[in-house]
Amino acid sequence: MKHVFGMTTILLLLSLGLPAAVAQQTALPVYEPAVCAYTPGQPTSQACLDLIAAAPKPAFERIPQDRVTLSSYSFWRVGPDPVLKYDAPGGSVIGEIPRGFNFVNATDTSVDGWLKIEGGEWIPRDQTKYVEPSYFTGVILPEGWNQPFAWVLDTTGLWSSLEPGAPGSAESGYLTRRYDLVNIFAEAYDAEGWRWYMIGPNQWIKQTFVSKVKPVARPEGVTGRWVGVDLYEQTLVAYEDDRPVFATLISSGLDRTETNEGLFTIWARLPRDRMSGATGAPNAYDLQSVPWTMYFDGSISLHGTYWHDFFGYRRSRGCVNLSISDARYLFDWTANAAPGPDGNIVNYVYVYSSGQYGVPPGAAMVAASG
Repeated sequence: MKHVFGMTTILLLLSLGLPAAVAQQTALPVYEPAVCAYTPGQPTSQACLDLIAAAPKPAFERIPQDRVTLSSYSFWRVGPDPVLKYDAPGGSVIGEIPRGFNFVNATDTSVDGWLKIEGGEWIPRDQTKYVEPSYFTGVILPEGWNQPFAWVLDTTGLWSSLEPGAPGSAESGYLTRRYDLVNIFAEAYDAEGWRWYMIGPNQWIKQTFVSKVKPVARPEGVTGRWVGVDLYEQTLVAYEDDRPVFATLISSGLDRTETNEGLFTIWARLPRDRMSGATGAPNAYDLQSVPWTMYFDGSISLHGTYWHDFFGYRRSRGCVNLSISDARYLFDWTANAAPGPDGNIVNYVYVYSSGQYGVPPGAAMVAASG
């Protein structure tokens, strides 16, 4: 994956300071995993029902939306066929945007039928499509949090099931909605080894329809502020030493452009950057003004994403896609970490997989029991 760095961009290796969101300080219900342990054929215990009633849904503070970026940029998909660039509306041709996965930032939309794009060129508006960026945001994890939770990924609207492995049922009383937050009170496995989560009384949902937030142990030698990226669950959790303080959804690399696992440090931070690669190839791409970019593995970065709203699913060519607001929050949060003894701020990015993508996690257990 190749990224284009201009001299002006390199000079912007600095941070912008916004106050971080403050976690709610309300008392949290105590979560006890054994209380709702699932036993096939047995009704939900009163103790479990009481636990669910005390915390039926996650009550987290969401980070603020980055309204400045969301309102000041104007993103447009170009092509996919080649599009000519002009020196003025209806003027002379001065270049071409080649075929590919291309997006531009329009700086002037006032001329009927035309867009002035970053760089000063003009392109015909009828060969573009406006892109509405995602307004999704992650959540602040309050001190003392220990209740497992997940984001719903399903976009179609499915009824939860009355028991693990059963079909969805309106009798369960819960219909999925994209980006819903749900608490997890118990786990069980179906006949194929897929994990199911109890999210309410007689409400079960298959793991493939959600992304669960699962904290990870701090890697050896890491201190201060760092982030853990779980490629299996497609989640990111930010930590202060051992304490998780922020969680959100991400989109990592697809097959053949997977995000590398390992421990990295953020080596460059850019309020915005242009990204391009594979010019002339069928998979060519060129993206103007990618916001809040934090490079950690060569040309691979954490960054804001305006071209899709499918967080929780793999979508990228290796980078870790975040919503614009989440990327802005992390950009500022990492910049405001305490300097080390040498006066420099070091932010670690730990990329790992908590499971094997596409493989039922309980398959071996089910085979052994059968």
